[in-house]
Amino acid sequence: MTLHEHSHPLGVGSKLKYGIIFSSGILALELVGGILSNSLALLSDAGHVLTDIVALALSWYGVRQAERPPTHRMTFGYHRVGVLIAIINAISIFLIAGIVFYEAYRRWQQPPEVNSLLMLVIAVAGLGVNIFVAAWLSKERRGNINIRSAFWHALGDALASMGVIAGGIIIMITGWYVVDPLVSVFIGIIIALAAWRILREGLKVLLEASPAGIDVNRMVSVLNRLPGVKDVHDVHVWSISPELHAMSCHVLIDDIATSQAALVREKIEQVLRDEFQIGHSALQMECQVCSENDLFCSLKPCEPGTAPPHENHEKH
Repeated sequence: MTLHEHSHPLGVGSKLKYGIIFSSGILALELVGGILSNSLALLSDAGHVLTDIVALALSWYGVRQAERPPTHRMTFGYHRVGVLIAIINAISIFLIAGIVFYEAYRRWQQPPEVNSLLMLVIAVAGLGVNIFVAAWLSKERRGNINIRSAFWHALGDALASMGVIAGGIIIMITGWYVVDPLVSVFIGIIIALAAWRILREGLKVLLEASPAGIDVNRMVSVLNRLPGVKDVHDVHVWSISPELHAMSCHVLIDDIATSQAALVREKIEQVLRDEFQIGHSALQMECQVCSENDLFCSLKPCEPGTAPPHENHEKH
């Protein structure tokens, strides 16, 4: 297994901190404005901003934890701390969405009067800040689930602010106060969809499912065509975190010198990195047919006093 160093993009922590500061200002503004204008849509957006702040704070913590080096107790490091944080974050968004839906239903039955002008002004200010934060995190979101969850929070809130603005304009023109709870439902749907994406991605990592972008059958077919490789089996592909993939397998080769086996291994690792974005691999080289040579072998606990199933096979 080859060790690889990983680093987070420079300045991500600082960006998250400034995002927290900016979002906190908008939260205070929308809370006061929502109360003064009697707008549920604005208060709903304030609730969404609160989840943004939590997401940014948790993302910052997750990034810091992922930078901690592996230890004898945590040999994979702390990358999955960020995954757990993202899942907690997604669940919190579902709770916020549920509260918004309930309040929207209550107001739909008897729409209260809303100060649409104040609602509109504050929503425009919130939109500007959310667009700024989302754009600031856009580049880093591709490589980290925590940054991605924070980005979707900010982008979802920007869309929600646009909904509040549209609602404020419609209320000003028509006087239809029922638009306010309708916009709130729109906001709730946006944040619930974002939460589902984050939750689904995080659960796949915890369940050690194969990464979505990796076709395991195609990968094995490519490896089997490499010079010196007779068969690849007992394959396991998983993610340590959404951006960090790993793979282990048994590789059947001819009975060759260790130096030649090393060249075969290096070629396999190169293909895994270049074609399948797998940077961590554990390859067991074998020159005899394995007793368990299925493509995907079942994992079984090792009982005390029993011999490992592969102990008699030669390894290079």
